[in-house]
Amino acid sequence: MADLLGSILSSMEKPPSLGDQESRRKAREQAARLKKLQEQDKQQKVEFRKRDSGQVKKKFQPMNKIERSILHDVVEVAGLTSFSFGEDDDCRYVMIFKKEFAPSDEELDSYRHGEEWDPQKAEEKRKLKELAQKQEEEAAQQGPAVVSPASDYKD
Repeated sequence: MADLLGSILSSMEKPPSLGDQESRRKAREQAARLKKLQEQDKQQKVEFRKRDSGQVKKKFQPMNKIERSILHDVVEVAGLTSFSFGEDDDCRYVMIFKKEFAPSDEELDSYRHGEEWDPQKAEEKRKLKELAQKQEEEAAQQGPAVVSPASDYKD
Protein backbone atom coordinates (compact mmCIF):
# COMPACT_ATOMS: atom_id res chain seq x y z
CA MET A 1 0.00 0.00 0.00
CA ALA A 2 2.83 2.41 0.84
CA ASP A 3 4.42 1.69 -2.55
CA LEU A 4 1.16 2.49 -4.33
CA LEU A 5 0.76 5.74 -2.41
CA GLY A 6 4.43 6.66 -3.03
CA SER A 7 4.13 6.07 -6.79
CA ILE A 8 0.95 8.18 -6.99
CA LEU A 9 2.52 11.04 -5.06
CA SER A 10 5.71 10.97 -7.12
CA SER A 11 3.77 11.06 -10.41
CA MET A 12 1.73 14.11 -9.35
CA GLU A 13 2.85 17.63 -10.16
CA LYS A 14 4.29 19.57 -7.31
CA PRO A 15 2.45 22.74 -6.28
CA PRO A 16 3.84 25.89 -7.90
CA SER A 17 6.65 27.43 -5.95
CA LEU A 18 6.60 31.01 -4.75
CA GLY A 19 9.08 31.99 -7.50
CA ASP A 20 6.73 30.74 -10.24
CA GLN A 21 3.76 32.55 -8.76
CA GLU A 22 5.80 35.72 -8.37
CA SER A 23 7.05 35.62 -11.97
CA ARG A 24 3.52 35.02 -13.29
CA ARG A 25 2.22 37.93 -11.23
CA LYS A 26 4.99 40.20 -12.52
CA ALA A 27 4.30 39.14 -16.11
CA ARG A 28 0.58 39.91 -15.67
CA GLU A 29 1.40 43.30 -14.15
CA GLN A 30 3.76 44.16 -16.99
CA ALA A 31 1.22 43.08 -19.60
CA ALA A 32 -1.44 45.22 -17.92
CA ARG A 33 0.96 48.18 -17.75
CA LEU A 34 1.85 47.85 -21.44
CA LYS A 35 -1.80 47.55 -22.42
CA LYS A 36 -2.62 50.67 -20.37
CA LEU A 37 0.27 52.55 -21.99
CA GLN A 38 -0.89 51.48 -25.44
CA GLU A 39 -4.42 52.71 -24.71
CA GLN A 40 -3.08 56.04 -23.40
CA ASP A 41 -0.92 56.49 -26.49
CA LYS A 42 -3.83 55.65 -28.75
CA GLN A 43 -6.03 58.18 -26.95
CA GLN A 44 -3.33 60.85 -27.23
CA LYS A 45 -3.04 60.21 -30.97
CA VAL A 46 -6.79 60.57 -31.41
CA GLU A 47 -6.74 63.84 -29.44
CA PHE A 48 -3.71 65.01 -31.42
CA ARG A 49 -5.51 64.43 -34.71
CA LYS A 50 -8.84 65.93 -33.63
CA ARG A 51 -8.08 68.76 -31.24
CA ASP A 52 -4.75 69.98 -32.58
CA SER A 53 -5.55 70.30 -36.25
CA GLY A 54 -3.06 73.18 -36.44
CA GLN A 55 -0.36 71.22 -34.64
CA VAL A 56 1.73 69.13 -37.03
CA LYS A 57 4.10 67.43 -34.56
CA LYS A 58 4.14 66.21 -30.97
CA LYS A 59 7.14 65.41 -28.78
CA PHE A 60 6.75 62.67 -26.16
CA GLN A 61 8.66 62.28 -22.92
CA PRO A 62 11.74 60.00 -22.88
CA MET A 63 10.80 56.32 -22.59
CA ASN A 64 12.37 52.88 -22.72
CA LYS A 65 12.73 50.70 -25.80
CA ILE A 66 9.56 48.64 -25.30
CA GLU A 67 7.40 51.71 -24.80
CA ARG A 68 8.93 53.38 -27.89
CA SER A 69 8.24 50.31 -30.04
CA ILE A 70 4.61 50.23 -28.85
CA LEU A 71 4.29 53.93 -29.62
CA HIS A 72 5.74 53.46 -33.12
CA ASP A 73 3.24 50.64 -33.79
CA VAL A 74 0.28 52.68 -32.57
CA VAL A 75 1.39 55.71 -34.61
CA GLU A 76 1.73 53.60 -37.74
CA VAL A 77 -1.77 52.17 -37.29
CA ALA A 78 -3.12 55.70 -36.72
CA GLY A 79 -1.69 56.84 -40.06
CA LEU A 80 1.00 59.14 -38.67
CA THR A 81 4.79 59.23 -38.98
CA SER A 82 7.13 58.77 -36.00
CA PHE A 83 10.85 59.10 -35.35
CA SER A 84 13.00 58.42 -32.27
CA PHE A 85 15.71 60.86 -31.23
CA GLY A 86 18.25 60.98 -28.42
CA GLU A 87 21.70 59.78 -27.46
CA ASP A 88 21.32 56.92 -24.99
CA ASP A 89 18.37 54.67 -24.17
CA ASP A 90 17.38 56.65 -21.07
CA CYS A 91 17.05 59.93 -22.97
CA ARG A 92 15.50 58.71 -26.25
CA TYR A 93 12.13 60.20 -27.07
CA VAL A 94 9.61 59.89 -29.89
CA MET A 95 8.23 62.67 -32.07
CA ILE A 96 5.18 62.08 -34.20
CA PHE A 97 4.26 64.03 -37.31
CA LYS A 98 1.18 64.12 -39.46
CA LYS A 99 1.83 62.36 -42.79
CA GLU A 100 1.10 65.47 -44.81
CA PHE A 101 3.64 67.44 -42.74
CA ALA A 102 6.50 64.92 -42.72
CA PRO A 103 9.82 66.49 -41.63
CA SER A 104 12.55 67.36 -44.11
CA ASP A 105 16.00 65.79 -43.97
CA GLU A 106 17.46 69.00 -42.51
CA GLU A 107 14.81 68.98 -39.78
CA LEU A 108 15.55 65.34 -38.93
CA ASP A 109 19.29 66.08 -38.82
CA SER A 110 18.76 68.94 -36.39
CA TYR A 111 16.67 66.72 -34.09
CA ARG A 112 19.29 63.96 -34.30
CA HIS A 113 21.95 66.44 -33.17
CA GLY A 114 19.80 67.47 -30.22
CA GLU A 115 18.94 70.89 -31.63
CA GLU A 116 15.56 72.54 -32.00
CA TRP A 117 14.37 72.97 -35.58
CA ASP A 118 14.26 76.59 -36.69
CA PRO A 119 12.99 77.17 -40.26
CA GLN A 120 14.64 80.61 -40.42
CA LYS A 121 18.07 79.22 -39.57
CA ALA A 122 17.55 76.43 -42.08
CA GLU A 123 16.71 78.99 -44.77
CA GLU A 124 19.87 80.96 -43.93
CA LYS A 125 21.99 77.80 -44.13
CA ARG A 126 20.41 76.91 -47.46
CA LYS A 127 21.15 80.40 -48.86
CA LEU A 128 24.75 80.23 -47.65
CA LYS A 129 25.14 76.83 -49.26
CA GLU A 130 23.72 78.13 -52.56
CA LEU A 131 26.06 81.14 -52.43
CA ALA A 132 29.09 78.90 -51.83
CA GLN A 133 28.04 76.65 -54.70
CA LYS A 134 27.60 79.66 -56.99
CA GLN A 135 31.09 80.91 -56.09
CA GLU A 136 32.56 77.48 -56.84
CA GLU A 137 30.85 77.44 -60.24
CA GLU A 138 32.21 80.92 -61.05
CA ALA A 139 35.70 79.83 -60.04
CA ALA A 140 35.39 76.75 -62.24
CA GLN A 141 34.25 78.83 -65.22
CA GLN A 142 37.27 81.13 -64.93
CA GLY A 143 39.46 78.13 -65.57
CA PRO A 144 42.49 77.00 -63.69
CA ALA A 145 44.73 79.74 -62.39
CA VAL A 146 48.09 80.00 -64.13
CA VAL A 147 50.67 78.72 -61.72
CA SER A 148 54.22 79.92 -62.12
CA PRO A 149 57.02 78.64 -59.91
CA ALA A 150 58.74 81.05 -57.53
CA SER A 151 62.12 79.97 -58.90
CA ASP A 152 63.28 77.81 -61.78
CA TYR A 153 64.63 75.05 -59.48
CA LYS A 154 67.87 74.57 -61.44
CA ASP A 155 70.25 75.24 -58.59
